[in-house]
Amino acid sequence: MKILIADDHSVVREGLKQILKKLPDVNQIEEAMNGIDALKMIESSNYDFVILDITLPGISGLDILKSLKLQNNNTRILVLSMHPEEQFAIRALKLGAVGYVTKDRAGEELLAAIRKISGGGKYVSSELAEFMALNLDYRFDSLLHEKLSEREFQIMIQLASGKSSRDIAAELFISEKTVGTHRLRIMRKMGMKKNSDLTFYAIKNKLIE
Repeated sequence: MKILIADDHSVVREGLKQILKKLPDVNQIEEAMNGIDALKMIESSNYDFVILDITLPGISGLDILKSLKLQNNNTRILVLSMHPEEQFAIRALKLGAVGYVTKDRAGEELLAAIRKISGGGKYVSSELAEFMALNLDYRFDSLLHEKLSEREFQIMIQLASGKSSRDIAAELFISEKTVGTHRLRIMRKMGMKKNSDLTFYAIKNKLIE
């Protein structure tokens, strides 16, 4: 199998490579350190699947998924993220990802996820599967945050979690001014005025704890 690891942390990439080497049919592992390179590599190469982080310099993992979906690119993408499933998993799956694993559970779940995906299936944790089964009538597409772009959604979650514009800018590799512009768009699209409104909404809809 030919695999791409897209993550901006060298320690994470190295750890993933050590896990992947346990699979007997993995013969090539390539790496991307930012979203722009990752998208170019996916578009120009045939990977059996890609392990993709959400928070990447340049463009986010969610934006990469959206771009691939618009191109009808069917590369199998496994999202491996530090963000809890309730924040991003369903959105990632709707954009075409075939699996979602949180980094804190990568050691115990990653190989199982890869085996299932390699067999043509999709992978979510038992907790997320149970949540989805119990909420079959839940209209995700009718929620206010579904109006947001992928980048706006990321920033909305961080604002709702109480992060400052400076911290968000540093994490997403953008300027504080850009964060402010996104915040104004988020507030307008969601009909809200204060960060506390976002926090209340996010808690109510189980996007944050």
